[in-house]
Amino acid sequence: MTTYTSDIAFTPTVKAIQTDKGSRASYEKMEQRGSWRAKITPDLVEFLSDLDMFYFGTANATGQPYIQYRGGSPGFLKVIDETTLGFADFSGNRQYITVGNLAENPQAFIFLIDYINSRRIKLWGKAKVVEGDAELEQRLHDPNYRGKVERAILFVVEAWDINCPQHIHKRFPQKLVAPVIEELETKIKKLEAELSTLKNA
Repeated sequence: MTTYTSDIAFTPTVKAIQTDKGSRASYEKMEQRGSWRAKITPDLVEFLSDLDMFYFGTANATGQPYIQYRGGSPGFLKVIDETTLGFADFSGNRQYITVGNLAENPQAFIFLIDYINSRRIKLWGKAKVVEGDAELEQRLHDPNYRGKVERAILFVVEAWDINCPQHIHKRFPQKLVAPVIEELETKIKKLEAELSTLKNA
């Protein structure tokens, strides 16, 4: 029986439901065309270079899932090699749920989303915590970001796919919105001053 990279998500149960709901044929065509990618491509590298956040999913030994928001400077999720991504684990609330989950279950998931351009990418793989590797931490560290690096996390990509842009609400980061607001406030003050002058004339 032929296997595909998308089988990591399309289990027999999922495929049965796809068949029942009428979408299986289109996904079979996708599989025959080459299925999902398993190596990091230049397109993915470019996507990562602008990204300043992502969602990181892990699960404990019993399968209880946990999703964590990860943020940093643009491009902080770095390419280590053609199948590996890495990021610095900054000090936080000291719950260590992700660290604990990865200690007993390496399966992990990364959800990348670009709210401005309505793009999202899903990555399945395995992750591990790396403690005390100063060279790796230095490679992943951004001196311009205030977070304190406590450890590194490496993610080995097993499959990834670009998801459809449907239903992604536009959101804009403060660094893009703030200058626009400042410009508008300046214009408003200028117009208010001109209006006041006309009233007093």
